[in-house]
Amino acid sequence: MSHLVVRGRRINWTLVLVLGYLFYLLLGAMVFQLLEKQAEAQSRDQFQLEKLKFLQNYTCLDKQALEQFVQVILEAWEKGVNPEGNSTNPSNWDFSNSFFFAGTVVTTIGYGNLAPSTVAGQVFCVFYALFGVPLNLAFLNQLGKGLNAHLITLERWVHKPGRARVVQTLALSLFLTAGTLLFLVFPPMIFSYVEGWSYGEGFYFTFITLSTIGFGDYVVGTDPNKHYISMYRSLAAIWIVFGLAWLALVFNLGADLMEKFLQLKWHKPGTAEEAIAKMEDDPDQPRIHIPS
Repeated sequence: MSHLVVRGRRINWTLVLVLGYLFYLLLGAMVFQLLEKQAEAQSRDQFQLEKLKFLQNYTCLDKQALEQFVQVILEAWEKGVNPEGNSTNPSNWDFSNSFFFAGTVVTTIGYGNLAPSTVAGQVFCVFYALFGVPLNLAFLNQLGKGLNAHLITLERWVHKPGRARVVQTLALSLFLTAGTLLFLVFPPMIFSYVEGWSYGEGFYFTFITLSTIGFGDYVVGTDPNKHYISMYRSLAAIWIVFGLAWLALVFNLGADLMEKFLQLKWHKPGTAEEAIAKMEDDPDQPRIHIPS
């Protein structure tokens, strides 16, 4: 088990990582609470004020009738029906939208704005995800292996070690630059134009989607007032799959760099007692020290 030596005391790296992970979650909770709680309260107060204004303008309605209507709207939204527009709105379950939904299932994005409402659809979704998620992981893994294979082939083509390192660095830079442009920089421009979002909102949707966080607050192709091309969401689903593969490799690279920085791949003896004995028998053994 990996250990860290601080002022002569040995500390378990796993414990440090667990505590750091919990601290990161607590930090995120405090920041999100600080940033969002007041805005939520303002939105709630504004919504209540709008309901009061509505009741004042339409005196034939009482508060109970309005609350029942709001409940109907919420139930429709939970079933994927957009309250805006009318019955002529495009179906959420045409082939293009269904293809997009299938992609969100196997990639585990799960926006939450659309879900099967029938028992048969829910049962099929469970079994579809049961086999589809491993298939998606295998597909993404194969894409990653393909990219790595091209990099290895490029390294073998260069015989001199110094030159190989230069080519490897250039290849990695090209991979990161091209992927950033193709999956994070240009798509928000397209989404901003098609959906009417700002570039910041488009970039937010892009990253939240490709990282499989998928809040569902921004989803492409859901505005009933816009006329989308028939393959718009299908093309978006294909972009998501390849973007997932690229961002997963970037995340793996970042995790690997973090592990190396934290020395998590240091020597791992069988037990703590063996580690202490080996360190005492071999005082020249390299250790990790944090200066005071």
